[in-house]
Amino acid sequence: MKTRCGPRGLGKGPSWLSAVALGGALLASSSAGGAEEAAGAEEKCFMLHPIGRVQKTDDRTLLVLDKKYQPGLLGLDGFSHIFVFWWFDQNDTPQRRAILQVHPRGNRESPLTGVFATRSPVRPNLIALTLSKLVSVKDNTIEIESIDAFDGTPILDIKPYTPGNDSASGATVPDWARRGGKQRPSP
Repeated sequence: MKTRCGPRGLGKGPSWLSAVALGGALLASSSAGGAEEAAGAEEKCFMLHPIGRVQKTDDRTLLVLDKKYQPGLLGLDGFSHIFVFWWFDQNDTPQRRAILQVHPRGNRESPLTGVFATRSPVRPNLIALTLSKLVSVKDNTIEIESIDAFDGTPILDIKPYTPGNDSASGATVPDWARRGGKQRPSP
């Protein structure tokens, strides 16, 4: 069944709330085109399914993948760090998805900033990214040093960190980002 997003949300198929309840998530991305958009063109939706879940104990952080994805881990143990893409599932409400400007890190002294210029957990598509130090890979389980996700958080994807490709020389950031400190969820 083909699922399409329209001006009023989803057409045929489950709603994004149902998809999240089933362990997946729908992402909407609008197609480019001035007159088409003005005429109420439908948005294409993409279905994502978690590949596993974050599992936290007092002294360990594990990424436990569904067994069917275990073959995809071959060779990952040769890397020191990985990118973990995960879903802000505990932040998923239509109201939070509609917020497009926040004070970075929840600090009202920082300027009001668009969510695409922050790491805020409130955004239209709740995809998060964490760079984690890899400890070990065994069967369908990856042990990492830490992740800024909750226990039970859905994992969307894993990619190795490759220094030559994943670093930017001459990168700059705004003043508020140089001040440091932990980013807190913004309402």
